[in-house]
Amino acid sequence: MTERITMPWTITTTPFDDLDADRLRRAQRAELDARYGSDDHEPGVMPSAADVPVFLVARDEEGSAIACGGLRPLPDTVLGPGAIEIKRMYTAPGARGTGVATAVLRALEEEARRLGAARLVLETGTAQPDAVRFYQREGYSPIPLFGSYVGSEYSVCFGRDLGDGPVA
Repeated sequence: MTERITMPWTITTTPFDDLDADRLRRAQRAELDARYGSDDHEPGVMPSAADVPVFLVARDEEGSAIACGGLRPLPDTVLGPGAIEIKRMYTAPGARGTGVATAVLRALEEEARRLGAARLVLETGTAQPDAVRFYQREGYSPIPLFGSYVGSEYSVCFGRDLGDGPVA
């Protein structure tokens, strides 16, 4: 396991199917289902341990899992070679506004570089204006819908070339 310490939390590489990782992803799904009014708001193949080789979990000083995010390499046919998609980026409501989401995003960018990615992309949704603002603030630009998101009325996609400025 790779460990990065950023006070007051610790960010650790965790198996996708880890119990705390699963709990955070289930909380995310419940929140999104409530925002969209159904559980049918994400097109495409659900991420799994088989296609998400990197999953990070942030824990607070007491060891509680408070944020997460993963990386799923995309086939070259989707956006060209070297594109990796951010999946299941989530911060528990009580930890929002603390900077932990930015720390997880930066750690994901570091891991993507380690995997040889040229570009990070992601999908968020029209009922998530907070996420849209977050990604724009963190240097991600709107891109056309890609892959299974093409034609989705709920999807908004963003991307960032990993050579765009410092990623600290």
